[in-house]
Amino acid sequence: MIHSDLLDQLDHFDPAIRQKAVSTLADLRAEGTWTPPAARPWMNLHCHTFHSFNANGWSPSRLVFEALQDGWEIFGSVDFDVLDAMPEVLEAGDQLGIRTVAGLESRVFIPEYKDHVINSPGEPGVAYFMLTGCTRWPDKGSTAEQILASIKQIAQDRNRDMIQRVNSFLVKVQLDYEKEVLPRTPSGNPTERHLVEGYDRKARSVFGDDLKGLISFWSEKFGMTESKVEELIHQLTPFQETLRSKLMKKGGPGYIEADPSRFPTLDAMIELGRATGALPTIAWLDGTSPGEADIQAMVEFMTEKGICALNIIPDRNWNIKDPDEKAIKLEKLKEVVETARKFDLPLVVGTEMNKAGQPFIDNFDASELQNFVEDFRNGARALWGHTLLERALNFGWLSETARKCFGPSRKDRCEFYHQVGKKYAPGMREAERVKGLEAAPKSILP
Repeated sequence: MIHSDLLDQLDHFDPAIRQKAVSTLADLRAEGTWTPPAARPWMNLHCHTFHSFNANGWSPSRLVFEALQDGWEIFGSVDFDVLDAMPEVLEAGDQLGIRTVAGLESRVFIPEYKDHVINSPGEPGVAYFMLTGCTRWPDKGSTAEQILASIKQIAQDRNRDMIQRVNSFLVKVQLDYEKEVLPRTPSGNPTERHLVEGYDRKARSVFGDDLKGLISFWSEKFGMTESKVEELIHQLTPFQETLRSKLMKKGGPGYIEADPSRFPTLDAMIELGRATGALPTIAWLDGTSPGEADIQAMVEFMTEKGICALNIIPDRNWNIKDPDEKAIKLEKLKEVVETARKFDLPLVVGTEMNKAGQPFIDNFDASELQNFVEDFRNGARALWGHTLLERALNFGWLSETARKCFGPSRKDRCEFYHQVGKKYAPGMREAERVKGLEAAPKSILP
């Protein structure tokens, strides 16, 4: 049993305190005081940390611990617009003995799709985009370093603009970005969800015990009946999702129209991916948008641009109450997995964990997923294999060594890195052993 004080230390904003807590856990495991369960072949490579927004407020180290404690084979972090979690995720995985992968998520503008909604609802040309398997910071003074700094700045400028608009609309409830939002994240990287949480919290503070006044206020601002607001206000997630929809999404007072200048280009993000040792990854929503309707055409376009992997959030494509919607989404899920197979793209799957109520990990035993789970496992193992070799030997997916060994073949890369991911155990001892190998397939997979 791990003491709650140690868990609190894992979530501390001071990285030195988190590091000390991880070292303590590593010592406990080494001496046999703490023994996590044996890993089962389940993985989640899309977990947001508190460097962007995690629904539990969990740090990278806390997430690594919780994944290990729950018996995951592979854990992967993803944060909006920053790589602050990367070194911590990789080092905590080494110390505690679990395979870890680090990533980044942002949004890009794609001119070729400017007339089509892709995976950002209501915003033609805008696409959620990821870098998976990041292993290093961009070189100092490089264009890639400037790109990384710029995407964070673009997001923060958008937040400030949005707060100004929403404050003007709400009048009675004013949120101070510098004092009430920025301190909620250790890396100065609030997301839209931080703003939602902030406005909810501030309004409850302003109205205090006056619940009727609070309900009346939101009823007016949302354009909803008081009875409906009263029903929602006691349910944290539905209420905050309503607040976000009414105030910040399309049609709301804080909504900011998609302007290409507010987003990095696809080419810039691919350049950043190469500089951080990552696989440029397209995020797939559910296949029902105009941009995703012809998934084969979209994937063909993206791979020509340099995309190497495809991200899916399985839970929102099968765990659906309405049977008709579920049938449609499952058919689309089948379609995208088959397309990934055709184009030899490793799949990145996970649950996000940036909204209350999202599952901790996908249910790999769900009957609806049985035709896809091996694709999920193979993709995760390939990304772990890539991460291991890129860190140890500079022999990752897009490395010069990989180019010489595999040429342009995605199929050969998928098979090689998948086998590496299956063969090698996590932990510092194994990583050191790999460093002593020759950077050649026959040496790594004799």
